[in-house]
Amino acid sequence: MITSRQLALAAILTALGGALSIYPGSIPVGPARVLPYQHMVNVITGIMLGPWIGGGVALAIGLIRIGMGTGSIFAIPGGVPGVLVVGLTYKYLKKSFLVGLFEPLGTGIGALISAFIVAPAAGTRPLPPVFGFSEQWIAFLLSFWASSIPGTILGFLVVTGLAKRGIKLGV
Repeated sequence: MITSRQLALAAILTALGGALSIYPGSIPVGPARVLPYQHMVNVITGIMLGPWIGGGVALAIGLIRIGMGTGSIFAIPGGVPGVLVVGLTYKYLKKSFLVGLFEPLGTGIGALISAFIVAPAAGTRPLPPVFGFSEQWIAFLLSFWASSIPGTILGFLVVTGLAKRGIKLGV
């Protein structure tokens, strides 16, 4: 059951993610248009709203970014797995703000999905494999992490600051 507080917070964080995609905007890095603020919102929503509502927020932000032209088709697989990893880790393993630092792990999963499922479906020809890994996956991984790591640090700082101010965190 979704409470009105959760719904309001999800709407605010979705609007924040959409607004931050306009200014300062996304940065083209490799095959994707990276936005560290998406990953900041992922950390916040994963901890405050859980994996499923957080996944909905990440999906909505991805669709908004695609619609506004500040994101590519890779905005969805680049954002949703990160919030799912943070939310599931917080909910089931350890109720600590440090689990927000697991967001790049989920983003790496999103890079794998982007390289081997989304990119071929979108018509991008895969690159030849090297050393057992696909160069395309490595390109996606590096470009996604260029966004995820700074965004994760920002999200961790925001969640830590909110906790110090006495704001109720966690599901």
